[in-house]
Amino acid sequence: MQKASQPRTFPPEFPTDSRAIEQRPIASLRPFAKNARTHSKRQLRLIADSIKAFGFTNPVLIDEQGMILAGHGRVEAAKSLGLASVPAMVLSGMSEAQKRAYVLADNRIAEKAGWDRELLASELGVLVNLLPTVDLDVSITGFEIGEIDMLLEDFTAPKPDPADQLPPVDPRKPPVTVAGDLWLLGGHRLLCGDVRDKDAVARLMDGSEAEMVFTDPPCNVRIDGNAMGRGRIRHRKFAMASGEMSAAEFTRFLTTTLGGLASVSKDGAIHFVCMDWLLAYWAPGAIARMCGPIQE
Repeated sequence: MQKASQPRTFPPEFPTDSRAIEQRPIASLRPFAKNARTHSKRQLRLIADSIKAFGFTNPVLIDEQGMILAGHGRVEAAKSLGLASVPAMVLSGMSEAQKRAYVLADNRIAEKAGWDRELLASELGVLVNLLPTVDLDVSITGFEIGEIDMLLEDFTAPKPDPADQLPPVDPRKPPVTVAGDLWLLGGHRLLCGDVRDKDAVARLMDGSEAEMVFTDPPCNVRIDGNAMGRGRIRHRKFAMASGEMSAAEFTRFLTTTLGGLASVSKDGAIHFVCMDWLLAYWAPGAIARMCGPIQE
């Protein structure tokens, strides 16, 4: 059997309360040379914003010689704010091995924590409206707007209105609309057709030119495993451009579809094209073929 280890006894001078916190000039502190933790410029800005919003709530931990054991990011953020000193706490009596281990443990152990996502969504949902009343932005929490939107959608989005649910399709009945049908809806025209068909597009526009276009073309990615609403939604494959096209074929596809729309648009018309990062990679080549070099 393995002998049970004895509980560690801390040295008497080990700091245990706020009386050990003191202001130290930043110039007197030196970073731990083997600190493996990195801080991006964005994160340092977030730390600085936190200090401005809440104060310096977490003291820097140093050894007897002023070497930083925890708080490198806070010190750098304090420098960016023009602070001359920071609250510090001395951890005395630690061996070299303990110091090196603690520098890693202080960062790594915190990463092992998780989130109660439903409770987190509830808190962020409240703070989105509460923080502006005290002149703070929800980004002060460290969460990106996109992350917050996804959480709120998962846990706070209203249930769909039954009136918006489409009835099941009866394949035995003839379809209401087939390719080539043109619906006249007051001053609007709706055509069931293929934008690659120039004659169909010309029939839809009936001599008019578009001032604005909104389109959401397929992105030539496999639908299964990619477009699934974080696992909760399953979509059917698109009729085309669902991952089966080569790069050259997809560029030609975009050139034809986007070009067809451009051909019936006024000079200077604005086209809103929904795209993911893959389409953002291929679309410029197609647009350049139609319109010439893209201006930055």
